[in-house]
Amino acid sequence: MAQPSANLAIALLHHPVYNKLREVVTTALTNLDLHDIARSSRTFGLDRFYIVTPALEQRRLAERIAGHWQEGWGAAYNPDRKQALDIVRVCATLEFAVEEFQSGFTKPVRTVITGAAPRINSLNCLDLRQRLKESDQPYLLLLGTGWGLTEECFQTADYILEPIAGAGSYNHLSVRSAAAIMLDRLRGAR
Repeated sequence: MAQPSANLAIALLHHPVYNKLREVVTTALTNLDLHDIARSSRTFGLDRFYIVTPALEQRRLAERIAGHWQEGWGAAYNPDRKQALDIVRVCATLEFAVEEFQSGFTKPVRTVITGAAPRINSLNCLDLRQRLKESDQPYLLLLGTGWGLTEECFQTADYILEPIAGAGSYNHLSVRSAAAIMLDRLRGAR
C-alpha cells in the first residue's frame, strides 16, 4: 500500500454514534456517502478516506461497492470514479484507521472531530487550514453518521472543528454535504 501524500484524511464513523433517541448505535453504510465523500476527498487532494464500522456485513458491502469501481467493468466504464474510489479504506475501528494513516508520517496523527452543534474551544476552518500547512503533521478529520458522534469521541479527539453553519437556525446537513464544504474551506484554491 502506498504511503499517504496528503497530511489530511477523512474517517466516516458509523459507530459509536447516536440515533435520534440519543442511544449509541451502529448505523448502516450508504452508497451516496461512500461515493460522494470519496469524490470530494479526491477532488481536494486527499488520498485516504476511511469507512469505519464494526459491522462485518457493512465492511463487506463497502468493499463490494468500492471494488466494483476499482476493477473490472466499473473501472473501465468510469475511470474518474475509479480514481475517487481508490482512496477508500474500509476498517473496523478508528484505531486501525489512525494506525494505517500514521504509517506515512513520523509525527503522531492528530484527530479533528466535528458535529452539528457548536462547542467551546473549537477551531475554525481557517485555523485548521493554517495547521495543515505543516505538511509533516497528519490530521484525521472524524465525521459521524446518524445523529452524530458520541460525547466520548469528542472527549478523546485532539481538536474540535466548528460546525458548518447556515444563515438560519436549521442545521442538519447530510454528512456528505458537510464534508464537501469543509474540504473546500480547508483545501480549496481560494
